[in-house]
Amino acid sequence: MNIENDLKSTARAATAAPTDLEGLSAAVGRRAAADGILDLAYAEIDSPLGTLLAVATPQGLVHLGYPDRPVADQLELLAARISPRILESARDLDRARRQLDEYFAGRRRRFDLDLDWQLSAGFVRSVLERTAAIPFGETRTYGEMAAAAGSPRAFRAAGRALGANPIPIVVPCHRVLRSGGALGGYGGGLDVKRELLTLEGVL
Repeated sequence: MNIENDLKSTARAATAAPTDLEGLSAAVGRRAAADGILDLAYAEIDSPLGTLLAVATPQGLVHLGYPDRPVADQLELLAARISPRILESARDLDRARRQLDEYFAGRRRRFDLDLDWQLSAGFVRSVLERTAAIPFGETRTYGEMAAAAGSPRAFRAAGRALGANPIPIVVPCHRVLRSGGALGGYGGGLDVKRELLTLEGVL
């Protein structure tokens, strides 16, 4: 197969220049994508919260995982739910990495990334799409998000939807609080929620 020949050629070049392993990975990723055999690209991203796992499809960012869950477990779940054709490809996540770096450095207030919503559906997706529109430095309540999604009394269901958010930070579920201002819950843990709200000047 052509891809096998290209891989062998690139690998021989990498052996001659062992510092170019990232280039090898990028070349393999580009060829896999071009041949239509790559459905999920992933990269680990350093952050003040620890190492985040970012995963993208050709449609956009589909998953952003916190360091409290092993990378292998997250990838296994994504392989089962989306596709087993997964490859590490930092190049495909460069834009997400750059914007997350800017956010944590206090230089970005709004993410400009394509998102793939396929891991959410129905009421959950409706809640998350509306959560994505909450501005930096502002908060909403679970009841407000339930109402925005068309079910004013479903505040508990809205809380569960936010807890299932597959793209935290970028879809800022940390900006949703209990009525009265209590933090409520958070998939990444309350310490992480508190840190994000402090970064944004809410706390």
